Amino acid sequence: MDATFFALVGLVLFLALLAYLKVPGMMAKSLDARADKIRDELAEAKRLREEAQHLLAEYQRKRKEAEAEAAAIVSAAEREAAALTAEAKQKTEEFIARRNALSEQKIKQAESEAVNAVRSAAVDLAIAAAEKVLVKKADDGVQQALFNASVSEVKSRLN
Repeated sequence: MDATFFALVGLVLFLALLAYLKVPGMMAKSLDARADKIRDELAEAKRLREEAQHLLAEYQRKRKEAEAEAAAIVSAAEREAAALTAEAKQKTEEFIARRNALSEQKIKQAESEAVNAVRSAAVDLAIAAAEKVLVKKADDGVQQALFNASVSEVKSRLN
């Protein structure tokens, strides 16, 4: 009986003890449980990945919609700004045209008043000159005849 025999007997007893205590079954069960746990974690990871991809797709769609809406808002703002610019330009041109017309009207009125003033002054000068000439050249009889003719002309206009 040598040491190898005792080592063999110890090994056989050890293996028998392991079989008796059902260690291989417990190891298999533990490995199966761990495999199930890993499988569940993989399934959960796959589900989370699919959910993340779905959320990503949804957010990308919302981002595109938001970008399209922003582009529409910018476009509408540009159109409105262009319309306001055109309207302001038109109103400015109309204002300038009205101001020019008013200025031209005032100038014509001033010209007309100046012409009337000159005519009135010329008439007054002509009357004064005629009066001086008549006073110098006309005697009392001619003056009386002119006065009567003027009075009768005014009466005829009044009637």
